[in-house]
This record gives sequence, structure tokens and C-alpha cells, in this order.
Amino acid sequence: MAPSLVGRSLLTLNDYSREEITTLLDIADSVKREKSDGRRLRRFEGYTIALLFEKRSTRTRCAFETAIAEEGGYPAFLSNTDIHLGEKETIEDTARVLGRMFDAIQFRGYSQQTAEALARWSGVPVYNGLTDSYHPTQVLADLMTIREVFGSLAGRTVAFVGDGRNNVARSLMLGCAKLGVAFTVVAPKALHPDAAFTTEASEAAEVSGVPIVVTDDLSGVEHADVVYTDVWISMGEEARERERVEVLSPYRVDDALIARAGKDSLFLHCLPAVRGNEVTTSVIDGPNSRVWDQAENRKHTIKAVMLATLGLL
Repeated sequence: MAPSLVGRSLLTLNDYSREEITTLLDIADSVKREKSDGRRLRRFEGYTIALLFEKRSTRTRCAFETAIAEEGGYPAFLSNTDIHLGEKETIEDTARVLGRMFDAIQFRGYSQQTAEALARWSGVPVYNGLTDSYHPTQVLADLMTIREVFGSLAGRTVAFVGDGRNNVARSLMLGCAKLGVAFTVVAPKALHPDAAFTTEASEAAEVSGVPIVVTDDLSGVEHADVVYTDVWISMGEEARERERVEVLSPYRVDDALIARAGKDSLFLHCLPAVRGNEVTTSVIDGPNSRVWDQAENRKHTIKAVMLATLGLL
């Protein structure tokens, strides 16, 4: 029997077991088939979600809005210029108010502590659409995409190339560790993930029986089933662009790096992509790329999370 996730928030994949994450992926597969078959089941009719955005978004916003709206629910987009999010009133007070008006809350912003406070005080499920620390909804889509292509996650290897400290690298390391996928970070030493987080993920990987490797050597991509990269300059770090481009240029994912991984290796990117920086156009538009499936799967995995945590299955 699948575990019940009713009433749960999704703040980090570390709060979910391997079985629970697999359940979400199974639900996502099901709702994707429904979408392909043209079925609209109206399961969100009468339900509302508050979408709180401190940071701009394309895929996260569109995935949440369309996932709930196409089944009769109402998404309310609220930027930090629309409401008093941490200004004039406390986060706790905002959470209490929103929890009495909405069935769920999505937060995309800077501080993980804000997401945690919303979950603690609102009384409704809160979904982390991205913070500086984690991006769990993205990684659910990543894992779904890998599983779609290979049929299973067991025995696969993911190599993340670029800025190993960022929220996607951290969350992907954790998601792979939980689900038994070997994970390698290939990054300059100055941009390796912090030791405390790597230790946390390694504990999950030890349970799953897979390795986590952190290296600055590009040979780390060899024999990887998936080569994954992300932008070199994260939101809020624009002033460091020249420095980042200089240190990360050797880690650009180009045709030669994909060939080094293997002709059947997938290329993934959470998007948006800065073509010519972290990835070449020939790779992102090439035969190894699955980034558009990956982007679409944001919607299906987010719908799965909402259906499971709101008890609408």
C-alpha cells in the first residue's frame, strides 16, 4: 500500500523517504498519461493555492498555475510587491492569514527559513518552489525524466557539471542519494558543495548503497548516464559574472564532453540556459538532450505533489 502524504509539506527531499518519493513519481506518470489522453478530471475544483514569488520564474509558476487550473482550481499569484511578505507584518502572521484562506501555499524565494516558517504557521501544505538552499520540485521532474528514458533509476549515474554549490546541485545530490542513483559533482574546487551538506547526502547514499563523488576532474563524467548542468550565475550573484565565467569555462558542456560521457548519455538542464556559457547550442538542441521533456515534467510532478498532499487521489 502506497504511503499517505496527506497534509505534508514539501520543503526538501530530505523529509521524504525513498518509498514516498517513488510514490510521487508513480502519480506523476499517471497524471502525464491522463494529460496525453486528454482527460481533465476536475480534482482541484473548489481548491485554491497561494503562489508566493520573491524570485522570477517561468517553469515553476507555469507548472503550478496550469496544473491546478486545468482541473478547476484557482491559483493566486502573489509577488512581494503585492503582499506584505516579511514587511510591515511578520512571515508568521502572513502564514496564519494565508492558511485560513487557501488550501496550499507555494513559496519561491531566497530563504529556506521563510519556507519553513510558512509551513510551521499556516496549517496547510507548503511547497518549496525554490530557495537558495533547495529546489525539490525541480529534482522530482529530473528523476521522472531519467526514469522515463531508462525505465528504472536503479544502477544509473548522474554527473552534475558546473557550480556544485547551488540549490539544484544540492537537491539533485539528495534525490539521487535517496533513490539509489550514483552521483558525481564535477566542479572547480572553489565551487564544490559544502562539506556538511555532502555528509548529509552521503548518509542517504550509504543506505541506498550508491557512491557520491566530488571532483574537479572532467573525467568524472565518464560513463555517466546523465550529464546535468545549470547556469553559472545564480539569481542574486550577477555581480560575480566575470569571475564565474572565467573559473567555469573549462566546465562548459559541449559535444566533446558529451562524447566523453558516452554516446547514449542524456543531457539535462533545469533551465533557463545561457547558451554559450554552461552549455553549447549543439548540445541543448542535440540528440542527447531531454530538457524539453524535463521542463514539461515539472507540471506533472507538481500536480502529483498537490494531489497527494491535498488528499485528492
